[in-house]
Amino acid sequence: MELYQGPLDAKEIFGRWLDEQSGSNYGAYIPFIGIIREEGSIEALSFDIYEPILQSWFDAWQERAAREGAIVKMAHAMGDVPIHTSSYVSAVFSPRRRVALELIDAFVEDFKANAPIWKYDVINGERIYAADRSTPMDGAGLLA
Repeated sequence: MELYQGPLDAKEIFGRWLDEQSGSNYGAYIPFIGIIREEGSIEALSFDIYEPILQSWFDAWQERAAREGAIVKMAHAMGDVPIHTSSYVSAVFSPRRRVALELIDAFVEDFKANAPIWKYDVINGERIYAADRSTPMDGAGLLA
């Protein structure tokens, strides 16, 4: 798991990951890139991350992937990320295509639903919590 301040250099990250795994004999490498879309009047999105929970979540995914003979990689931006740039990239390396396709889909969907990352719209330089596009984490909220 890699965290960066500001937008991601997806070409550098994907190229480095590919180079790192070049001798691993994986038959499939499936990358995913998330780009900040222009919506309404936003000029950027801004992200806060709770790193200990994100690391724990990612470690569980690494274990799940390892059971399939695969590995999962991801990088995410912290702070402001302008429109038309990347805030999130991930990839799966696997011996088999089907495993990689299924893992990348499940990983990205679970990331969206459960990663401890808070998103803000940036409008006229001001951060505004994007409550209407946020997904509550399982178990979040006050304890009874």
